[in-house]
Amino acid sequence: MEIHILSIFPEMFASVLDESILGRAQSRRLLQVYTHNLRDFTQDRHRVTDDMPYGGGPGMVMKPEPIVAGIRAVQERFGPSYVVLLSPQGNVLN
Repeated sequence: MEIHILSIFPEMFASVLDESILGRAQSRRLLQVYTHNLRDFTQDRHRVTDDMPYGGGPGMVMKPEPIVAGIRAVQERFGPSYVVLLSPQGNVLN
């Protein structure tokens, strides 16, 4: 099984993924986890991945362009895949 993670902080996953059950699964080659830096798929020189919310208000939102570009790049390189996009809205994931 292959898992690809797109994140603006891909380094933070290494300690979690290399330990416990996930670490053993990777050492036995049952699982392969790849992390990809979302900033690699931006188009500006500052590698910005977030923007002000449409209509104003507090906080920031992720730009869709780097996310879509990242998903497409992973699928072009590794083949079609199932995509899970986490969001703060919607139903609780059980």
